[in-house]
Amino acid sequence: MDINSPTFIAYFFLVLFIIGYIINYIFDFIKIKKNKLENIMLMSYVIKKFKINKNKINYKSELKWMALINSFIISSVGTFVSCIDTYIFLQLGIGFVLLFLLIYSLYEIYGRHLVKKIRREEE
Repeated sequence: MDINSPTFIAYFFLVLFIIGYIINYIFDFIKIKKNKLENIMLMSYVIKKFKINKNKINYKSELKWMALINSFIISSVGTFVSCIDTYIFLQLGIGFVLLFLLIYSLYEIYGRHLVKKIRREEE
């Protein structure tokens, strides 16, 4: 199988996604069990940015969504950067920029969705 074939790229993405999801879910689940909710960095970013009340968030259910978002970001950046045939420093630069763009955009969408979800539950 050729490394640049679409099937290899799809399998590579899928394997990175599954491994990333499992690792993210386990580490954040451990933080929830130890009651260290402020250590879930991206969730505290969303809470501060959108001014969400911490008490109204069901962390265990939102943990699945955060693990999905994080694993998608990791796997898509990893797959995209590994498919580029160029110098390693250019790959790292593109990966760094792509990483921050995806984090900002996907967590912006997630935060807006979370605000709407909390408002619906209040009514």
